[in-house]
Amino acid sequence: MKKYDVFDIIGPIMIGPSSSHTAGATRIARMARIVAEEDIKEVSFLLHGSFSKTYKGHGTDRALAAGILGMNPSDIRLRNSLDIAKEIGIKVEFIEANLGEVHPNTVKCIITGKTGVVYSLVGSSIGGGNIQVIEINNQKVDFTGNYPTLIISHKDVPGSVSKVTALLYKENINIAFMKVFRSEKGKDATMLFEVDNPIPDFIMDEIKSINDISKVIRINPIKEGE
Repeated sequence: MKKYDVFDIIGPIMIGPSSSHTAGATRIARMARIVAEEDIKEVSFLLHGSFSKTYKGHGTDRALAAGILGMNPSDIRLRNSLDIAKEIGIKVEFIEANLGEVHPNTVKCIITGKTGVVYSLVGSSIGGGNIQVIEINNQKVDFTGNYPTLIISHKDVPGSVSKVTALLYKENINIAFMKVFRSEKGKDATMLFEVDNPIPDFIMDEIKSINDISKVIRINPIKEGE
C-alpha cells in the first residue's frame, strides 16, 4: 500500500480551482520548459481525456501557459499567463487529441525554440499536484520530477550503463531509481537515473564525453518560489 504524506493529503499551495488541472499542469509545462533548453518561440499543447474537455473551465490552459513561462502553481500571475505569453511573443495553442492508453489528465507539450529545434514532453497530472512524465522528445521515460533526474540517450551496447553508474559512484551520488528503455536490441536506448543529490555541470560534461552517448538532459526539482 502506498504511503501518503501531508503534501499528498492537503495538496500543493496553488492558484485554483483544481490541483490536477492547474498545479499538476503547471509542473508538467515547467518540466517541458526545462527540456527545451532554449528560449521558446511557440508551443502546442495536445490535450487528452478530461484535460481536453474541461481545460478552459478548470484553468488548465492558463496553468500550462504559466508553466511554459516558468511560473509555479502559486504564482498570482497564473491567471493572466495567456496574456503574458502573448505580450512577450510566445505563440500558444491548445488542441484536443487522443494520446492513447494514458491517464485522463495527460498533455503533450510540443515546443519550437527560437533556433527552430522542436522539443516534446508528455506528462500526466495524477492528483494532488503530482505528475508523471512518460515521454521526452519521442523517447519513452517514466519519472516524477521529485528527484534530480538524468535522462541519457545512448546506443544500446554493453558497458554504457556501467560507465555512467561508475561515474556517479565516484562522485558519491546515490541512485534512488534507475530505468533503461530501448526500442530494439542494439539500437537507440535511454537510461534514466533519479538520484539523491543535485547534478553539477562537471558531471554533465563527463557523462557527455562517454562513447556511444548522444544526449544528456538534466532535470533538477523545481522548488516552490523559484
